[in-house]
Amino acid sequence: MRTTRRSTTVVALAATALVLAACTSPEADGPAASPSESQGGEASTTAKEDLGITETAEGEIFYSIGQDEWTGYNAFTADTYSTYNSAVSDRLNPGGFFYFGTDGTIYPNEEFGTAEVVSGLEGDDPLVIEYTVNDGVEWSDGNPIDYADFLFEWVSQNPAWLSPDPENPVFNHVSGTDYTQTNVPTGPQGESGDLSFTVEYAEKYPDWKLITGAYLLPAHVVAEQIGITEEELVEAIKNEDVATITRAAEFWNNWLSPTPGELPDPAIAPSGGPYQLMEGGWTAGQSITLEANPNYWGTPPATDRITIRFLAADAHLQALANGDLNVIEPQATVDTISQLEGLGDQVEVQTGQSLTWEHLDYNFNNGVFSDAEGGLAAREAFALCVPRQQIVDTLIKPVNETATVMNAREVFPFQDDYDEVVEASYDGRYDEVDIDAAKAKLEEAGVTAPVTVRIGYSAPNPRRTEEVALIKASCDQAGFDIQDVGSADFFSNALPNGDYEVALYAWAGSGQIASGQNIYSTNYPQNYGGYSNPAVDEAWSTLAASLDPEVHLEQTKIIEKELWDTLYGIPLFAHPGVVAHTTDVQNVRFTATQNGALWNAEQWQLAE
Repeated sequence: MRTTRRSTTVVALAATALVLAACTSPEADGPAASPSESQGGEASTTAKEDLGITETAEGEIFYSIGQDEWTGYNAFTADTYSTYNSAVSDRLNPGGFFYFGTDGTIYPNEEFGTAEVVSGLEGDDPLVIEYTVNDGVEWSDGNPIDYADFLFEWVSQNPAWLSPDPENPVFNHVSGTDYTQTNVPTGPQGESGDLSFTVEYAEKYPDWKLITGAYLLPAHVVAEQIGITEEELVEAIKNEDVATITRAAEFWNNWLSPTPGELPDPAIAPSGGPYQLMEGGWTAGQSITLEANPNYWGTPPATDRITIRFLAADAHLQALANGDLNVIEPQATVDTISQLEGLGDQVEVQTGQSLTWEHLDYNFNNGVFSDAEGGLAAREAFALCVPRQQIVDTLIKPVNETATVMNAREVFPFQDDYDEVVEASYDGRYDEVDIDAAKAKLEEAGVTAPVTVRIGYSAPNPRRTEEVALIKASCDQAGFDIQDVGSADFFSNALPNGDYEVALYAWAGSGQIASGQNIYSTNYPQNYGGYSNPAVDEAWSTLAASLDPEVHLEQTKIIEKELWDTLYGIPLFAHPGVVAHTTDVQNVRFTATQNGALWNAEQWQLAE
């Protein structure tokens, strides 16, 4: 799921998806993803492999991420940045200077260009990066991808001179104002038409690889639509011409496709990636088809057409069996695996661990767990009765026998620093259910039993319904009255409005280091429960201003201990993942990251 600002990662949900900033480990050596058998053996790297593709073959491959309609060309607004929209729009995106491998490792995109550190890796010098786009890298209309695109990408994230009030940004950008106002206040330095430019960071921002080029859209189209040249747009940004940039923002904010089924004019929706929108390829409520971009500057896509079907998740398995879909990513449950196995040699199934983790978050803004009512003692009572081990044993281990209860938030159980972080931050006090201790804590909290606790989540979601049922069976014995209030509009209604006591969902990530700051720091936009802790705020500020892995590790220990000691929430488990595809499709690869199977869709090909 994706939503709101400053986010470059996702909340993982089964039915609905808003993309939210997620927290991941500072380490890049995440889980080893299962390779596709159709590749003829194990992949030699977690990066994209050179498969020797030199030309695009005729054919069409069908995929679905869910039933939600594509919402338009600009997938970077706070309203359109979703896993559903990105399934289409990411195929049109140039990709930028880096990408995530299957385990979260960040790899350079050498076909696009280079990013060289000029200074700042060591010492007190500022962090300065020189970026160079390769010759010949162009939008599908022939306009080069150059300095103007990156400068406009920067201004669309609302520098302080354009949006002095962060609460009312001119551009409705999902990243809000944090990047420009805090990390890169002066913007990329270069001249119109340049293929090389530099970016200077105000602090030694550890996630610098994931920013520049991540939100790229064609600046020349924006300029044309407001009646100026690309060069004049560059000068307007450099001269801090608020009036001109506000006009540009009005177009950018509405650079969509408001009528389902009606594709935008190709003149305002050029592709910078391996695929482009196919004329007549969007049938409202059914599907949208992408075709190979004939002017793509990189390795040509393997297959001519990718069709994204708008199909409810509960219909994916049957559609795979019928041949209506070629690739699916269902929720990894015992029933799902059993049904896939029942399809025999009709499909290939890949499973693995993912960088997505389930959690229960308290509401600090109001209700029994807020400090104004039951406070810490009430939160402790609930933590003492949540049957975390039973949840993992019943719902996760049958799918992944190595699954364990997760006792951290910024490091996963399969990563190198996990044991060290947990040892420094958590003493195991909530490992086992203790009903008597939970009752005593409720009494200490001064609340009257039974205490109503509404657990909200995005429904329907069978696994989360079972999780809530297991929690109710245990916690009702301690004096709680657990109520399942899962709803289809949980993320658009109950979560932002604080209409719950406990929220149940998952964060998903890739290789980010500092993104958790957006979740746990005081008044940050994805801190939905209203948690506030000065020690956590300070630790995140230190971590986010350092390039030193040792600093990241030490501050992570501080953050994790504070989150446990004050009970921000309760981590549960890392999600198992599954990808299934028909045997006639090659080069599908499971990935642990938020990008999903589509991460290398341009390499999918049909067997001859």
